[in-house]
Amino acid sequence: MGAMPGPLRVRGSVVIPEAELRWRFSRSSGPGGQSVNTTDSRAELSYDLAASAALSPGLKERALRRLADRLADGVLTVSASEHRSQLRNREAAEARLVQILDEAIAPPPRARRPTKPSRGSIERRLAAKRRRGETKRRRRADDD
Repeated sequence: MGAMPGPLRVRGSVVIPEAELRWRFSRSSGPGGQSVNTTDSRAELSYDLAASAALSPGLKERALRRLADRLADGVLTVSASEHRSQLRNREAAEARLVQILDEAIAPPPRARRPTKPSRGSIERRLAAKRRRGETKRRRRADDD
């Protein structure tokens, strides 16, 4: 029983087939009115990252490394219970999974190129230091 039938698009060419996603439903705490104790509105979505064929080996290795503290035996699990309806919780869980995976497979940021401070910024810094020193010097009691 899948949520919104079909594959889950993470980014560009990365698409997770519906067969690799596992859903579990349970009773949710919180608001719900008369049917709160009878409906399984809490949605839990699991994705076996380690066994997935949807990611290239490079992306899979990067995701496993970045999500190491969130995985249980290579399986990433997200849950949603903030909405009253199971459908809305399914959508929230899918969105959460997509966001987590998107951040995990994102390429590392470009390295910062070190730059030298400009001559003007150096002069402004030194002038500010001189002004501050002068202010402090004027506050001192004369030792004469």
